[in-house]
Amino acid sequence: MLKNKRIIVTGAGSGIGKEIVRLCLDEGATVIACDINKQSLEKLNSNLDNSNSLYTYQLDVSKYENVVEFFNYIDSRHSDVNGLVNNAGIYLAKNILDYLEHDIDKVLDINIKGFIYFSQMFGKRVISKEANGVIVNMSSVSGMEGSSDAIYGLSKAAILGLTKSCAMNFSPYIRVNAVAPTMVNTTMMNTIPDWRKEEYLDHQLIKSPVTPQGVADTVVFLLSDKAKHYTGATFDINNGGYLR
Repeated sequence: MLKNKRIIVTGAGSGIGKEIVRLCLDEGATVIACDINKQSLEKLNSNLDNSNSLYTYQLDVSKYENVVEFFNYIDSRHSDVNGLVNNAGIYLAKNILDYLEHDIDKVLDINIKGFIYFSQMFGKRVISKEANGVIVNMSSVSGMEGSSDAIYGLSKAAILGLTKSCAMNFSPYIRVNAVAPTMVNTTMMNTIPDWRKEEYLDHQLIKSPVTPQGVADTVVFLLSDKAKHYTGATFDINNGGYLR
């Protein structure tokens, strides 16, 4: 599905990001995987069978100068890049009453500003060439239904607005969509309060758990030409837990 696609994936070293990288490679893409954790990238590179189509780059998505340097690398090594998955994010599992200023800044810098920086710099390059591209943004059910961590929920709601606005600003060259998963079986789920997990699970019409691969399946579809008529949309991945 992704032959001739050259895709950037942020937050690629673990969890959903790692599965997105694996499935993109399986579907024929070249992937530039970014993560702040160098060891995670090294493991990613060594654990994949088709790593000859994988390139890794360590950076902090919240640092503007790091992102500028990364896109200078893209210009020199992967100038035909045509896909972006904004996935990097953090979840501190805090009540809003317990947040300190530096914690608020950290969540918003990574979960919102990182998406803005990558979208802006990717968009400039694709549009200047009048080429075609696609962006997939990782939001969350928390951005649509609220979160026990209000700052995290705020950040994921912001991504829904960014998705719609970028779809308008980048048309007709770049399609921009979001995915909004429910709880996914990653290490992040261990920090969600039990009462909130029960609320999510009680609402779900499909009882098999949402996995990183299940999310990656939707991301790959949106990156592919099979999704050529979708832009500005949000794809719920929540087992029918919230019907809209």
